[in-house]
Amino acid sequence: MTLVLLCIGWVFASAAVAMLPMRRQYVPGVALLIAAPVLIVLIGLQYGWIFAALGLAAFVSMFRNPLRYFLARLRGERPEIPE
Repeated sequence: MTLVLLCIGWVFASAAVAMLPMRRQYVPGVALLIAAPVLIVLIGLQYGWIFAALGLAAFVSMFRNPLRYFLARLRGERPEIPE
């Protein structure tokens, strides 16, 4: 039950961060970006790989732009950041 509450809290926190101006989203967004894989692994351990795969799909869908940015940085590109 605690894991479910943590996941619900993560969803509400990400919705709140999404409403912030872009320049204020970076620090809490990175914290959420780091916390998500931990929660997804815990979901996989407690509820099974199907639910973990669904959580991963939701995570990638919500964070597709930051993930594209980090992927471009890993490839050595310099993507522009919106103001």
